[in-house]
Parts: sequence; C-alpha cells; structure tokens
Amino acid sequence: MGAGKSTVAAALARRGAAVIDADELARRATDDPEVLARIACELGQHLVVDGRLDRGATARVVFGDDSARAALESIVHPWVRAAAAAQEAALAARPVPPVMVVHDVPLLFESGLDAGMDANVLVDAPAPVRAARVAARGGNAAGVAARDAAQRPIAEKRARADFLIDNDADETALEREVALLWASLRMLRS
Repeated sequence: MGAGKSTVAAALARRGAAVIDADELARRATDDPEVLARIACELGQHLVVDGRLDRGATARVVFGDDSARAALESIVHPWVRAAAAAQEAALAARPVPPVMVVHDVPLLFESGLDAGMDANVLVDAPAPVRAARVAARGGNAAGVAARDAAQRPIAEKRARADFLIDNDADETALEREVALLWASLRMLRS
C-alpha cells in the first residue's frame, strides 16, 4: 500500500500493456450479491450495509484477525481469479492482442499467483514513504502497518521477485525505472 504498484501498472499501460487490476476486480466482487451474502454469513451481517460492503468495518475486522482475513480471501479471491482469467482470455482473443498483459495484484506472493506469471515485478518503498503517500491521498497511514503485518515479509517478496522497482524517489526517477523494466519485459516476450 503506497508503494506505487498501480502507478507502475499505469505507466506500463501507457506503453501498450493491458492491465488487469485485481483491486478493481475485488471491488466488483464485493458488489456481487452472492459474494456479499457469503461475507455477511461468514463474517457478520454488520459488514453489509444497504446491500454494500462496509469497507472500513471490514478492514478493521480482517486486519486484526487472521482467520477472518482468510475467510474473506476464500470468498473474494476465487471470484477475482475467475474474472481475471476471463479478462485475459478476452484480451488474447482480440484480433490484435496487447503487447503484454500486466496483472496488478496487491497480494501476488501471498496468494501464490506469482507461480503462474511469466515474470514478477515488486514495487517497493520504505514504510514512512508509503505511509506519507497514503496520508496524502486521504487514506489511513496507520493502516499501512496493519496491512504490512498481514503480508509476507518484504525480504521474502524481494527474493521471489524477478524485477524490483525501489520507488523511493520522485516521478522522474520512477519513470526511468519503468522504462528499463519495460525494455526488460519486452525482451522476455521476444
């Protein structure tokens, strides 16, 4: 959260990649009445208000309780995986498919999805930088630490990544990093 993975995905999209955004798919999943019904049943009716998921209340529940987080993920992740697979198939079926498909996935390593990717890119930044970015866009900077605690250690993610972008500088530096990444990814595709 706040590392810049979506910013990097958008920069890759400007270069011709099609981006499948797992966060967006997760939001769509929680608009599905069947998904909402399962969440209400398994995690509590109070999390669904007027037919919508109360994201703040849900975050407070799942980021303090590993079993609640696992239950939520067991409901939402299969929906997201199916939707992402359908999007990828539709992109591949186009008369002119995109140069590449990028999956913007916040829990890539935690979900084991990294094993099915051609290459894995980790975008990282120091915790204080990420917290400041989240706060600057009106988010809960304290939530960064809670989300970090619920994920694999950053050293493990760095070891599993094929490419690493340290996004601890300005947008110009990030753009240079993305240009190098794009060139490397294109070489993999040829």
